[in-house]
This record gives sequence, structure tokens and C-alpha cells, in this order.
Amino acid sequence: MADIVYTFEGSVYLNITNSCPCKCKFCIRNNSDSVGDADTLWFSGHNPSFDEIKKAIDEFDFTGYKGEVIFCGYGEPTFAYDNLIKTCKYIHEKLGLKVRLNTNGLSDLLNKKPTAKEICENTDKISISLNEYNSEKYCELCSPAFGEKSFDAIIKFAKECKQYGQDLRFSVVDVIPEEDIEKCKELADSLGIPLRVRAYVAN
Repeated sequence: MADIVYTFEGSVYLNITNSCPCKCKFCIRNNSDSVGDADTLWFSGHNPSFDEIKKAIDEFDFTGYKGEVIFCGYGEPTFAYDNLIKTCKYIHEKLGLKVRLNTNGLSDLLNKKPTAKEICENTDKISISLNEYNSEKYCELCSPAFGEKSFDAIIKFAKECKQYGQDLRFSVVDVIPEEDIEKCKELADSLGIPLRVRAYVAN
């Protein structure tokens, strides 16, 4: 069984699915089987059930980790939507810790329903991988399963999260050209959402 709970640079992460609708050219899972102290982040045969996620949380010693728990593994957390929401509730109730969701912003398309409100109600922070500044560039970099409508869905999701008052930010990875990063900043500024430029991590 792959690691569900792992740590990286002093933070606790939850890996709850390997499923993802994108095939980003820079994705770390193309280069390594694990991140941080995880032995492997690849599940064998199936994604974990909520009971398996809950058990992994119960068995982890959170002493010294009093900041936040971050949903970010080798898949898109909202692909496991029901388990994501259940786990957020469990962490808040059992541990009293804040929850951050790192997401590609395609939850509505994945789950075929509006999801921003429920996600915002059950998380404390959201980081959305913007990755590029328009649909054509995004599709070229990330190869989303939903095609050209993906980028607009990300922007819609972000706007709705902002509407619900969520602590929200966009992110891009510094593998894209500087001119693209600048245009991403312009887009983020126009939406009133902060943008973080992340350094590419090869392992």
C-alpha cells in the first residue's frame, strides 16, 4: 500500500488518489515514485477508501505538526471528491488542524456538478494550479482530459471560491517562460487572486 500520509519540508500531506484528468509535462510523478519521506505514492490496484485514509491519519503522530494538513499527492484530490470532503471534516473534528487543498481546479468537470461551495465550507485554504494564462497554452502544457473547456472551468471555479470568501491563490511552476508567468500575473491580478510562482521540484 502506498503512503497516504507523508511529510515534506516540515508539512504534512495527504495522498488520497492517483487519478488525475491532466498529464502535465512538468508533473513530478513522471520522474519519481515518491516525495519527501514517502516510500511510494503509487497505489496498487485501487485508490484508498475513506476507512483506509482515516486509519492512516489515526496512526500518524501529528506532534510538532500544528499548522495545516495539505491535500496533495500523486493525483487530483477532487477526483476522490466524497473521500476528500469526509476527510476534511474528520481532520477538523479530530485534530482541529487547518486544511489546505492543492487542486487543478477541474472539480466541477470531474464531478459533473458545482463543487466550490462545499469545498470552501470544508477547507481553510485553496491553491489552484493555473499553470498558463489561456486555454491554448494550458492544453498544450497540461493535456487535460476535458480539452479546451478546462481552462474556463478553472477560472469559473476560482471566481466562485473567491465569492465564498475562501483564502485562495493561484500557482504556476517556473518551467514556463517568464513572459507567460507575467501574463499569468496579469490574469490573477484582474481576478483579485494572489499568484505564487513555484520552483520546479524534480524529486
